[in-house]
Amino acid sequence: MTISYALLGLLERESRHGYDLKHSYDRRFAVAKPIRFGQVYRTLAQLERDGRVAVMGVEAGAGPDRKRYSITPEGVTELDAWLAEPEEPQPQLQSVLFTKVVLALMSGRPAAEHLDAQRAKHLAAMKALTAARRQATSTQDALLFDYQLFHIEADLRWLDHTESRLSTLAEEVRDVPGPGRS
Repeated sequence: MTISYALLGLLERESRHGYDLKHSYDRRFAVAKPIRFGQVYRTLAQLERDGRVAVMGVEAGAGPDRKRYSITPEGVTELDAWLAEPEEPQPQLQSVLFTKVVLALMSGRPAAEHLDAQRAKHLAAMKALTAARRQATSTQDALLFDYQLFHIEADLRWLDHTESRLSTLAEEVRDVPGPGRS
């Protein structure tokens, strides 16, 4: 859903071809994971069908004809509404890591080892992101790296907090009766 709004926002300044939109999107929003061309064109077709963008012209090129897209007044209205709406916080209520810790404790396996391995993985990711952050050439890139780093820091705090409570958690998960047991 965010991709369609991002494309609308990119079209608001000027009409563009799908190829240009893809590269602009990647440069601004998808540094680590570029969007596929097919997804851009599918999204543009859907936005056109819904009256949010219009084809302003078709140009012949070396390959297929290139359509130039422009945002419509309806697209601007929808973009305004989306930008004005606050996002719901999205805490990971039950992450895979949490599930692994509980299952390890339930079975008597050493959950602390899982936490240590995860901590090492998080610290390696943090090191790579910090290096990338230092090389950032724009405020936009720096803020994106900061966002990712802050989330990893929160995960690391959770790992430390969980490790300090493993014995209590182990007692709780071992004492939970299963179906048909009381």
